[in-house]
Amino acid sequence: MRTDVLVVGAGLAGLHTATLLARAGHAVVLAERRPALDGTIRTTGIFVRRTLDDFPLPPEHLGPPIRHVMLYPPSLRRPVTLVSQRDEYRVGDMAPLYLSAARTAVDDGVRLLLGTHYVARRGPGSFLLAGRDGALRVEARFVVGADGARSAVARDLSLDRNRHLLIGAEEVFPIAAGDGPPTFHCVLDPSLAPGYLAWVVNDGRHAHVGVAGYAKRFPNGMRRALTRFAATAPGLGSRGAAADAVVDHAQVERRGGPIPVGGVLKRISCVDGLLVGDAAGAVSPLTAGGLDPCLRLSEHAAAVLDDALRSGRPDPLEHYDGAALRARFRGRLLLRHGLAQVRTPAMATTAFSVLRTRAGRATAARILFGDGSFPSP
Repeated sequence: MRTDVLVVGAGLAGLHTATLLARAGHAVVLAERRPALDGTIRTTGIFVRRTLDDFPLPPEHLGPPIRHVMLYPPSLRRPVTLVSQRDEYRVGDMAPLYLSAARTAVDDGVRLLLGTHYVARRGPGSFLLAGRDGALRVEARFVVGADGARSAVARDLSLDRNRHLLIGAEEVFPIAAGDGPPTFHCVLDPSLAPGYLAWVVNDGRHAHVGVAGYAKRFPNGMRRALTRFAATAPGLGSRGAAADAVVDHAQVERRGGPIPVGGVLKRISCVDGLLVGDAAGAVSPLTAGGLDPCLRLSEHAAAVLDDALRSGRPDPLEHYDGAALRARFRGRLLLRHGLAQVRTPAMATTAFSVLRTRAGRATAARILFGDGSFPSP
C-alpha cells in the first residue's frame, strides 16, 4: 500500500492531523490498533475554554459548562472555592466524539484501518503494520506518531521519548442530577495521588472520580488508592461516596493509562516524520491536560507536512521544533517540580495554607482559568 502520510494512532491528535492533511489533498492512511474507537478510552475528556472557543467540537457530545473549582487539603476541610465569570470547562462524551471525528476523517478521504497496529519501520519510507488479515506493508513519504505516551514511532525514528510519566485511573458513571452547580473538585493528598491530584468532576450528568501520580510512590498501588479515595470523595452529594452515587453499577466505566508531564519533547521531528499528542509530550506539565495541546500541535504538524509534500522536500520539518515550544513551558515545569516534592499529607497541608492567601488564590485562578494551556506554535 502506498500513501503520502501514514498516521499511527486514532486519538484526537491522530484524527485531527489526518483529517487536515486529507483536506489539503494528500493521501492519508490512519492505523489504529483498537478494533472500535468507542472501546477503550483513556482520557477524562476535559476541554478547556480556549479549546471550546477555537475548535468546532460537536456540542451534543459535550457536558454542561463548568465554572466552579474546589481545591481541598488532605483533610477535605475548608476547601478553597474558585468561581470564574466565564464557562471554563466542559467534559466530552469521548466515545461519540471519537466516532464523529472518525466519520469526518473518512468523509474527507482518510483511509482508516481499525484493528491494525504498528509493528516497525522496515527502512526509509517503509512501515510494517499488522491487521485483521495479517501483515501489511505501507510505503509512505512521512509517518506521524500519534501512538501515545510510549510511542513506538518515536522509537523507530530515533526521536525523543517520554521519560517523565504519571499514571492515572478513574471511574466514570452517570449520576442523578443534584442541586449544586457543575464543579471540578481537586484534592491535594500525596497518600492518594503522589505528585499530582485526586479529582471528582461532577457536571450534573456524569461523575469522573480519579487519582494520578508517580507509579512508584503509591503506597499500596494506584487501584487501591482510587478505591480509598472513592469511599470519601467530595462533590458527590450528601451521600459522599462514589459507590452510593452510582445510579447503575453496570454503567461504571474504568479508565487509566500513562500521562506524560515532562513538557514537549525537544526532538519531535526528522526527515521521515514527526510526533503529535502524547507521543510528543504535548501535555501541560502542571495540570496534565492534553486535549488542547494535542489539537494545536496537530494543526502545526499538518501545516508543516503539507509544505513538505507540496515542495517535495523534508526541509519544512525542521520548523517543527519541540525545543522552541518547550522553552515556553519553563514556568510550568518549575511548578511541576514543586508539586512533585510534596510527599506527605503534612507537607500538602502546609502548602495549602499558602493557597488560602489572596496571592495563592490568584495564582490558582490564573492557572485554572487562564489562557495558557499551550503556546501557539
